[in-house]
Amino acid sequence: MAPPDPRGAIFIDPAAYVDQDAWHDVARTLRDDAPVLRVEAEGYTPFWAVTRFEDVFGVSRHNDRFLNTRNSVLGPDLQFEMLGAMGIEPKTLIHMDGEEHHEHRAVANAWFRPRAVAQRQAGIDAIADQFVATFRDLGGRCDFAQDIAVPYTLRVIMSIFGVPEEDEPTMLRLTQGLFGAADPEYMGDLSDPFAMVTRTIAEFEEYFNGLAADRRARPTDDLATVIANAQVGGCPMDRDATLWYFTIVATAGHDTTSFALSGGLEALLRHPEQVTTLQAEPSLVPNAAEEMIRWTSPVRHFLRYLTEPATLSGVEIPAGDRLLLSYPSANRDERVFEDPMTFDVTRHNANRTIAFGGGEHFCLGSTFARREIRTLLPRLLAAVDEIALDGEPEFAQANFVGGVKHLPVVATLR
Repeated sequence: MAPPDPRGAIFIDPAAYVDQDAWHDVARTLRDDAPVLRVEAEGYTPFWAVTRFEDVFGVSRHNDRFLNTRNSVLGPDLQFEMLGAMGIEPKTLIHMDGEEHHEHRAVANAWFRPRAVAQRQAGIDAIADQFVATFRDLGGRCDFAQDIAVPYTLRVIMSIFGVPEEDEPTMLRLTQGLFGAADPEYMGDLSDPFAMVTRTIAEFEEYFNGLAADRRARPTDDLATVIANAQVGGCPMDRDATLWYFTIVATAGHDTTSFALSGGLEALLRHPEQVTTLQAEPSLVPNAAEEMIRWTSPVRHFLRYLTEPATLSGVEIPAGDRLLLSYPSANRDERVFEDPMTFDVTRHNANRTIAFGGGEHFCLGSTFARREIRTLLPRLLAAVDEIALDGEPEFAQANFVGGVKHLPVVATLR
């Protein structure tokens, strides 16, 4: 047998995503000569890395043949074994399929429909205005990722969720502990990523159990009340599912959007002529938002498991094997996006991005994410004559959800 292809390491090693140019150079070679690559690494059950848009899109559409399971995120086998031994089993929408997924998704679906999100526009406008004012108070010089993008997207989802503003720092710290456990910056007093994850889960459980009890005793008009009092199959949603529902909304509801916003602005600032274009033609902002999402692809992957044999790009894969759907690679596929390594706010098919997945698992929060970017970006650009990088951006070490975590910028304010 041929030795394992070393290129597969880019999907496993969190640090590989820090150098985006190098990562995409490797991904491009895979799309060309090994679009469905069998990846073998010590401590990991082998998987097939799927890198072309057509294959990722096709698998996403057929969740009856390519299933989500409780292990839908890549990690060391030992980590899942240890979590299982501790009785910790993730039970979010990304870990379900079939009727189970359908019933649990229905719990909050109405809150994320386009019409419902549109009704929240006034609130999003007010929060965006607040953070543009913060940008002004900082004199136009700040770490845009940490000072604006993160707290802005966090405030939006927490205002819908019903978490009080004073608890937002706790939500941010716990999100970083869950999604950023491999990044030394977020490790705090721990040196073991697994210890970070388990401690974070325990803290989420303590916080959200208290929140659920409060909303059952004193219901209000917020998403936390809906989740706390939800019924699935005619019975109250079980405790684990309730906890994980709270957790996924609180984390994915802002982290992915903040990375799209900070990473998208980073790309925009490397093309100052496009900043000028957007300032002159604000009608291009919705398309620019799509390009920012395509470019950043904050969710790096999900795993899918085959219920029957399948053939992708000429590669035969047996039933029971697992696929890693690489969204950053699919969103830079030359077969779909002309000159994909160029950031272009006028790209004619930027809305073909697969950053939100597809099929039954299309991202529940996609409408909020798009609206948040479309709301803040024109306000920010209208507030400045010029805006530029004020140092080198820094990317998070993460192979699941990640992007630009520090973005120093400087602007001349209007």
